[in-house]
Amino acid sequence: MRRSILKVSKHISVLVFFFLFAFVANAQTRTITGTVISKDGTPLPDASVIVVGQKTGVRTAADGTFSINVPANSKQLQVSYVGSETQQIDITSQSNVTVVLVSTAQALTDVVVIGYGTTRKKDLTGSVTQVNAKDFQSGQITSPEQLIAGKVPGVSIISNGGAPGAGSTIRIRGGASLSASNDPLIVIDGVPLDNGSISGAANPLSLINPNDIESFSILKDASATAIYGSRASNGVIIITTKKGRLGGKPVVNFNTNFSVSKIIKKVDVFSADAFRNYVKANGDSTYIKLLGTASTDWQDQIYQTALSSDNNISVSGGYKNMPYRYSLGYLNQQGILKTDKLDRYSGGLNVSPRFFDDHLKIDINVKASISETRFANQGAIGAAASFDPTKPVYSGSNRYNGFWEWLDPTTATGLRALAPLNPVGLLMERNDISEVRRSVGNALIDYKVHFLPDLHAFVNLGYDVSTGSGTIFVNDSAAQSYLRTPDRKFGGVNDKYLQKRNDKLLEAYLNYTKNFKGDSRLELVGGYAYQDFLTTVFNYADKTVNGTIVGSPPSFAFDKPEYTLISYYGRANLSINSRYLFTGTIRTDGSSRFSKENRWGVFPSGAFAWNMKNEKFLENSKTVSDLKLRLGYGLTGQQSGIGFYDYNSFYGYSDGTSQYQFADSFYHMYAPGGYYPQRKWEQTETYNAGIDYGFANNRINGSIDVYYKKTSRLLNNIAQSAGSNFSNQIVANVGDMENKGIEFSINLQPIKKQNMVWDLNFNATYNENKITNLTAIPNPNYPGNTYYGISGGTGNTILINSVGLPRGSFYVYKQVYDAKGQPIDGLFADLNRDGVINEKDLYQYKKIDPDYLFGASTNFNVNKFNVGFVLRASLGNYMFNNVNSSTGTQRNIFNPIGYLNNGSTNLLESKFSGSGDKFFLSDYYVQNASFLRMDNAYVSYNVGKILKNAARLTINANVQNVFVITKYKGLDPEVASGVDNNFYPRPRVYSLGLNLSF
Repeated sequence: MRRSILKVSKHISVLVFFFLFAFVANAQTRTITGTVISKDGTPLPDASVIVVGQKTGVRTAADGTFSINVPANSKQLQVSYVGSETQQIDITSQSNVTVVLVSTAQALTDVVVIGYGTTRKKDLTGSVTQVNAKDFQSGQITSPEQLIAGKVPGVSIISNGGAPGAGSTIRIRGGASLSASNDPLIVIDGVPLDNGSISGAANPLSLINPNDIESFSILKDASATAIYGSRASNGVIIITTKKGRLGGKPVVNFNTNFSVSKIIKKVDVFSADAFRNYVKANGDSTYIKLLGTASTDWQDQIYQTALSSDNNISVSGGYKNMPYRYSLGYLNQQGILKTDKLDRYSGGLNVSPRFFDDHLKIDINVKASISETRFANQGAIGAAASFDPTKPVYSGSNRYNGFWEWLDPTTATGLRALAPLNPVGLLMERNDISEVRRSVGNALIDYKVHFLPDLHAFVNLGYDVSTGSGTIFVNDSAAQSYLRTPDRKFGGVNDKYLQKRNDKLLEAYLNYTKNFKGDSRLELVGGYAYQDFLTTVFNYADKTVNGTIVGSPPSFAFDKPEYTLISYYGRANLSINSRYLFTGTIRTDGSSRFSKENRWGVFPSGAFAWNMKNEKFLENSKTVSDLKLRLGYGLTGQQSGIGFYDYNSFYGYSDGTSQYQFADSFYHMYAPGGYYPQRKWEQTETYNAGIDYGFANNRINGSIDVYYKKTSRLLNNIAQSAGSNFSNQIVANVGDMENKGIEFSINLQPIKKQNMVWDLNFNATYNENKITNLTAIPNPNYPGNTYYGISGGTGNTILINSVGLPRGSFYVYKQVYDAKGQPIDGLFADLNRDGVINEKDLYQYKKIDPDYLFGASTNFNVNKFNVGFVLRASLGNYMFNNVNSSTGTQRNIFNPIGYLNNGSTNLLESKFSGSGDKFFLSDYYVQNASFLRMDNAYVSYNVGKILKNAARLTINANVQNVFVITKYKGLDPEVASGVDNNFYPRPRVYSLGLNLSF
């Protein structure tokens, strides 16, 4: 009995204890309930709700509701959902809350990245366009800039060909220089990149994985770019990579893309049968005897169907107060030119720990890649278009690795002098392999001052380091390097190269932001920047396979060119009632590329914007949802394109070709180099006026900009009179140039329903370029600076920069035609009427740059399907068809040295004999290269949740380079240089991909 009483008492004691514990705990907690919804009111299930500063957390139910017990002294909840911005909700005075989460895409649209910070889109005063991930080009994308081709008014992005990892020529508002660089400044996560090349990399930007990129901000006018001063004359592209977000469990994303690339157009040359017929009809017995019996399409022999895959995986989320994202990528891309291949391994790390109640934030960004490339011998492209199609690929002999070649038993090599080489042999016998390692990263330290929370102190430590190395090997039996030593004893190639780059960045700046009543705001930024750019180039001798040095060994084992840029800058933004916006910036840069007297340049800017939508006469309008007027002016600079040290007199150690002989010995000497101490900064002055508009709740929105850019003190190559300098040419400040134009963009959303959305985007640009001065003293008889050498003849150049005309005009002879419109062989107009056809009859004709650029895209989403396409167009640009001019003549087919060449079938139209040297520069070969191109067409399907609701799956299909409509008769109308010669064809790419998120 006693035991039973004790047992009951024990149970009662336990119950009383738990009752008292629960009572006390309940007295120290409270319950918060609520609902989490999207901006359009849709409930968000499985959203994370946690107590700030605690580990307590719950997830929302299917209807978006939640209930959570929180400590009585809790002040905030943190609410997060995949694809939405995390929010912190104050709960000090409420127990039921409704949380509206904004999608990440919408949040990115509202906040725009600018120089040294971000701003609200409504507070912008300059011409800035932001492109986010949802609007990127899709398909096989290997280089970041290709993501935004055709997406931004005023921006031209032309890929440099179809090779794996090929770069692009980027121009913003036509470029601002002649001899210096026209490339924009590119900034990745706060690190400005140098535009120089990296040995072993076809394109330095291709070392950055496009899959890691969140957004692009394109700064176009000087009021937006002047904060970057001397490097901003050609605009600024700010790339922001993806980051982690606080709240919720980690998100794993895996995507893979498999692509097949096929050549869609080849150079139009004679087939084997057509070639035989032409030779028999037009050649004498000597050439007819040279015909073979094979039928070889040499272009088919060098091109292939290329397979590629791109695989990426990332993990992102937030651990306590540290958002993070890790990513890995592997790209394997074949080129359509045989032996061309790229393997890229990439990794990314973004961590952003917060300390001391968010008073200290450190954003660490690291991107690294290893690129392994085998470069195909692109000389095979031209060789395939001109090699005799009646000859076989293989000779049946072991000599020259078995490839058929033009032979001459009287020469030391056994090869016909100056005859073309077997295109397949050029590819297969050359093994050009590189490995490039690159890492770009920074740590941005943001301290919110405790006693003055409106003031932030920033320190940005950044780097960009790379190592490019490679080897070039051609065996000694290959015709392309057979017995190549002067004594004709040894052959082959066994060369190597190595380059290291180490660029450093240190920035320190203050940011003060104060919000006032009436939605007014003041922001002040002031700072200092130090950038150092160091390249180490290792010099190696050119060697044969057995190690014999060809020529002279290098004078130095390595070279270390280096330059430094030091800057001070400031910016002030003032918003009055969100109606009147003022921006002023100033930057002063000092570059070691200039003499001490001219080292520093000052670059100011100012802008004003009137947000008319917030005025009383429009604030309640249901029709007008956005209307803002912008005005801006600024001055930017340029230092690219000049030597690091040639502002000063110096002596250089001579190379192997400049030795002095004493008796039987040769000695290196020191020789003075050309210099120009008066050189100053090239300057570009820009005026901009723009309107941002939006109607029908911004379902119709866009912008219109009008601009005028004038570049003065152009960095330009000028001749030096004999005895006035130690070089016959120098880069000096001579000349002026202007660009003026209009940009227009419109975004439409004709359909917006719960399960159906249709978006349309269109942009147009008109740019007019004119050179206004090229000489120190006005000289109306000076034709201009000629440049860009072409195939055919000796020393011919095809382009010219002339006063009163656009840059890149063609400098040609005027072809004379008969009554039927047929060009008359060898007859050109005597423009100066002196009875002689010579260089004085050359004239400026057409130009390489377009007058108009257009971009259009559409995206239609219905239920789980998404379809769309992207179009680009260019009008007013012309191309010099150098393939036709160099191969489309009878003299090319019947080479006087004693061999046959294939050639362009344009010969059947022109009937040019190829006699003389004037036809190489005939305006007959300048052709209209305007075009309309569909860049890609795509479809995707959102499968939804799979694997027992553990993951989401989306599959997609894409076609790139769908079609081109053009009058141009050559291979491709889109060549940035304006000269079509041995261009690497852009393939049509078919891609299939999937995206899996956990």
